[in-house]
Amino acid sequence: MKVSLFLTCLADAAYPADVGRSTVEVLERLGCEIDFPKNQTCCGQPAYNSGFHRETRDVAMHMIRTFEHADYIVSPSGSCVAMLKEYPHLFEDDPEWIGRAKKMADKSYELTQFIVNVLEVEDVGAEFEGNVTYHTSCHMTRLLGEREAPMKLLKNVKGLNFTELPNKQQCCGFGGTFSVKMLPISEQMVDEKVQHIEETNADILIGADLGCLMNIGGRIDRQGKSVKVMHIAEILNSQK
Repeated sequence: MKVSLFLTCLADAAYPADVGRSTVEVLERLGCEIDFPKNQTCCGQPAYNSGFHRETRDVAMHMIRTFEHADYIVSPSGSCVAMLKEYPHLFEDDPEWIGRAKKMADKSYELTQFIVNVLEVEDVGAEFEGNVTYHTSCHMTRLLGEREAPMKLLKNVKGLNFTELPNKQQCCGFGGTFSVKMLPISEQMVDEKVQHIEETNADILIGADLGCLMNIGGRIDRQGKSVKVMHIAEILNSQK
């Protein structure tokens, strides 16, 4: 199966050696042939969420052209994949691009979603010992609509001691530009999230969106906590 990797801005800039490599290695072990279109850019979500839809159309056109050859597009970010699913809304009045946007949206998947729903695999053979909890990011659950795939995969990781995060449905306060424009509110939200993480006695917080993990991890560091944050791709790529 041929898969085109959409790595996303945060993974490319901050976590390529960990998240990017883990994503590729997990998919390759599951029999996928990976290509990485080098012309890929930001999905356009920051501009889109800020109301700059005309400017986002230009980004979307570029991304559609870049990935038009792909059989499947897979990304280690539920938030960014949710944005790809928004592309058809940008071209509702454009008969030339609406079809191309829909095709891209239909073949785009978050990593765990692709593994469980397309490859039909729930056990990737991962082994990881530790006390962990999982942050369910807003965009992945509420916009992309994916809630079950990460849990199905984590359930089958050998050695994992999992505790559900209290009030898991609550936002961590990141929200992209929200954390910049509404800093005092965002800070209180992430403080509450860190408090709930501590209540689980977890050593590691797992997530599927790097924006959330960067936000929560940064707050944990500033507070001098010992909890480590890891992307789910890193957990799924762990083997003895």
